[in-house]
Amino acid sequence: MVKLNKIYTRTGDDGSTGLVDGSRVAKHAARMDAIGAVDEANSALGLAAVSLQGGAHAPDVERIQNDLFDLGADIATPLGEFGGSDFEPSEMVLRIVAPQVDWLETAIDALNADLQPLTSFILPGGSEAAARTHIARASVRRAERALTAMAAEEPTNPQALAYINRLSDYLFVLARVLNDNGTRDVKWVPGASRGAKR
Repeated sequence: MVKLNKIYTRTGDDGSTGLVDGSRVAKHAARMDAIGAVDEANSALGLAAVSLQGGAHAPDVERIQNDLFDLGADIATPLGEFGGSDFEPSEMVLRIVAPQVDWLETAIDALNADLQPLTSFILPGGSEAAARTHIARASVRRAERALTAMAAEEPTNPQALAYINRLSDYLFVLARVLNDNGTRDVKWVPGASRGAKR
């Protein structure tokens, strides 16, 4: 269990921050951008969770929020630290693993089972819960872009990349479910306002 007695340390005043292995990197490094983007996505998901309290989907969203902390720890642990030579987790290294990705895929399939196929792109909105979930989805997409940018520079756990990609799909489908199984989805009408007068 993590124990935080003191919130500020002053060690980051020089623009650097510490990683799990004790090394320090610039706060604007690609790795830190990815960690920050995952944190933002988790915060957006927390806002969506407020609308789901007591509902059937609340436990799943709480599970995902916990997984996003796992993802942050994964990103904060450079590959090969603590004597490891691959992406496998250990007692000292927390990594996203395939069963976490598999769980998301199973959850997506379950949510999607009762939805009608889309015949149009949809606008992010509908019910308040769905709108908040769409905000979380967009935040997850930004986190994915940050993580793939990091992966272009240094080795990255492929399961972490798979997880963040599946998560945005999960949130898209969840938003449709929260819109009364898609009946309250707001469809995109291409060019609808081109000829509209003020």
